[in-house]
Amino acid sequence: MSARPDTFTIAGTLMVPHGAEGVRLVEGTLFVREGRVEGMREGPPAAAPDMGGEGWLVLPGLADCHLHLPQFDSIGADGLELLDWLESVIFPAEMRWADTDFAREMSLKAARELLSFGTTAVGAYATVHHEGTQAAIDALASLGMRGVVGQVLMDQNAPGDLLVPASAALSQAMALRGCGGMMPAVTPRFAVSCSEKLLRGAGELAAKTGWMIQTHLAETERECEYVRTIHGAAYVEVYRAAGLLTPATLLGHGIHLDERDLSTLATCVAGIAHCPTANTFLSAGEFRLAATLHAGVGVCVGSDVGAGPDRSMVRVARAMLETAKRVALKDASAPPTASWCWWRITGGNAAALGIAQGGTLEAGAPADLVLVRPTTDAWSRAADPLSALLYSWDDRWIKATLTGGRRVFEA
Repeated sequence: MSARPDTFTIAGTLMVPHGAEGVRLVEGTLFVREGRVEGMREGPPAAAPDMGGEGWLVLPGLADCHLHLPQFDSIGADGLELLDWLESVIFPAEMRWADTDFAREMSLKAARELLSFGTTAVGAYATVHHEGTQAAIDALASLGMRGVVGQVLMDQNAPGDLLVPASAALSQAMALRGCGGMMPAVTPRFAVSCSEKLLRGAGELAAKTGWMIQTHLAETERECEYVRTIHGAAYVEVYRAAGLLTPATLLGHGIHLDERDLSTLATCVAGIAHCPTANTFLSAGEFRLAATLHAGVGVCVGSDVGAGPDRSMVRVARAMLETAKRVALKDASAPPTASWCWWRITGGNAAALGIAQGGTLEAGAPADLVLVRPTTDAWSRAADPLSALLYSWDDRWIKATLTGGRRVFEA
């Protein structure tokens, strides 16, 4: 391409914000300067843009609010319930991150995979290993990605090699440092693997640092029962008492919650990271999206690699819509629109990760962009082009991904 590194134009069909929680498609040209969107002009695409042109689709970078970096080599270990899957597949994989060089290389591998699917922002879990977690933050930042990575906190009910006493784990986590667009997150794995001391310490760490909190909540019924046995209280109450339910909290899954649980989450303004493909893979249950939103609880969406088999956030968004349709047959709820689903994996998810103007093509936004060359234009002639695009999507259409105006993936 003839683009200068600091200033260039991209033209085509642009996905831009529409209302508070939606997107629309318009013909136009983007102007990029020094790593940010300087402006946009609607109308016929520029005749000689530096990138794109007629027949091209330009998306803001996609955001994934829940995934596990050490699990990218563990996709597809089928036929196990969550707790058994952790014990036999995931914990052994995470032990390998004791080797910091391995952690760094795996993080780079995972980041390159994500970028090839158009994902430029993540809410990611590392492992209990402090140096490996820092290596992951630095690795993702080196490719211009944004979001958070957390050192997993665990001090009980896991293999000894993955247990770190509460005081040591919290001290290590606090020593993490951000790099570029990546920041640390306070990351107790889930209440099963955390003592009350560790959970409360995590809440205090988040209050002290201002970092996001990410953890798991109510993924399976067996897990919920186990938490009540260990802690003597309901799952949501355990987190509330520890100070872990805040406006900066993302709770993975949130399937098995009653109306009281949802009311507590809404009051605390804590959000749920819905992981539809992982929920299906582990036969965990179906998330009640409409009921959760109706209760006033914010929802973002994640791939949850490696329980989730798809790295593509477009496929995850489609799975979210399909799950909502199945639930609607049972409770007569209304599934979301395709426009909302696209907004969710772009600007909505980016906002949940605290990325200012992330996931948009607005002036001032980071130039984190996905250049797409569809092999068909049939979707554009549909009654609802956004729905047709969601269902006809082919990841092979992605020809380039940019972060901060820098090309970091090219097909």
